Amino acid sequence: MLDVSGYELTHEEIEMLDHPLVGGLILFSRNYHDQKQLTDLVQHIRDTSRNQILIATDHEGGRVQRFRQGFNQIPAMGSIAQQTNDSSENAGYLCEQFGWLMAAELLAFDIDISFAPVLDIHGVSEVIGDRSFHQQPKQIVQLASEFIKGMHRAGMRATGKHFPGHGNVLEDSHVAMPVDKRSKNDIFSLDMAIFKAIHQQGLLDAVMPAHVIYPDVDALPAGFSQIWVKQILRQQLNFDGVVFSDDLSMQGAVQMGGIVERAELAIAAGCDMVLVCNDPLGATQVIDGLPTDLGLSKNSVARLKRLRKQQGMDFASLLKTTEHQQASSVLQQFNLNAK
Repeated sequence: MLDVSGYELTHEEIEMLDHPLVGGLILFSRNYHDQKQLTDLVQHIRDTSRNQILIATDHEGGRVQRFRQGFNQIPAMGSIAQQTNDSSENAGYLCEQFGWLMAAELLAFDIDISFAPVLDIHGVSEVIGDRSFHQQPKQIVQLASEFIKGMHRAGMRATGKHFPGHGNVLEDSHVAMPVDKRSKNDIFSLDMAIFKAIHQQGLLDAVMPAHVIYPDVDALPAGFSQIWVKQILRQQLNFDGVVFSDDLSMQGAVQMGGIVERAELAIAAGCDMVLVCNDPLGATQVIDGLPTDLGLSKNSVARLKRLRKQQGMDFASLLKTTEHQQASSVLQQFNLNAK
C-alpha cells in the first residue's frame, strides 16, 4: 500500500499504480482540497490501477481525520466516555452513531476503509492519548465494539490498531523505537485482551500491529515478529482477518534494515499488506526490490477482498437519508454539550 503526493496523480504515480505488486493506496490530508477533487482523484486511482486496489485513509476522529471541510468532524474517541460521565449506555450509543457517520461519509467517496478504531489503552503514550476510548480495557471493549457495529452498519470493515497495544509505552513509534518492558502476563491480560474480546465477538476484520518491541515475548517489533503474528494472532487467537503492517517508513521500523528488507520481514512475519508512506523513493525501492512474482496466498487474497467496499451511495444522496440526518444531529448535540 502506497501513497500519492497531491490532489492529482503524477505520471510517476500512474506508472507505480500499474505495478503488479501495488494493491492498496492510502490518502492523507494533502490529497484533499474539496469533494469534487476527491471524487476525481479516487476515480483516477481506480481507473489507473492494475489490481483491484484497496483505498484507505486514517479517519479516526479528533486530531486524526484527513478530510475536514464538507465532512462531519468526528470527535476524539477519548472524549466520548468523558463527556457522558462514563454512562455506558449513552457512550455506546454515541460510538455507534459516530462509527456509522465516519464510515458512511468515506464510502460515499468510494473509499474502502478507514484504519480505525484505535484499541490501545489510554496510558502513558502521548501519541495515543485521547485517540483511545478509555483507560480501562473493559470500557474500551464496550465502546469500540459499538463503534465497529456502526462502521459495519454503514458497510465498512474495521481495522483494530495497534496490536497488541501501544498505549503503555512513552515513545512515539513515528520517531523512536518504543520498548514495552512489562511482563508477558501484563500485556496479555490487559492490552491484548481488548483485541481478543472484540475478535471473539466477530467484529475485527483487520489488525495493524504496533512498531513496538515487547522483549518478554520477542526481540522483534510486533509487526515483524512471526511469534506475534503467526503464533499469537493467527494460531492462539484464531484470527483470520487481514494483517496490515504499520508504515514501514516510521522510525520504529528503521532498525529492521533497509526499506526492502523491512518489507520482506513484515511479509515473512505474516502481514498480508505492507504500508510504505511519505517516502516515494522507498516505495519505488520496495516494488522494484521485491520479486514481481511474489504471490499472496489464497487466504491473503480472500481476506483483502473482503475489505473492499460492498455498498454505499454518493454523498448528495447520503445527505438526504434519515440515518445521516440523525447521526449528524447527534454529533451536533454532542458538540454543543462539549462547549
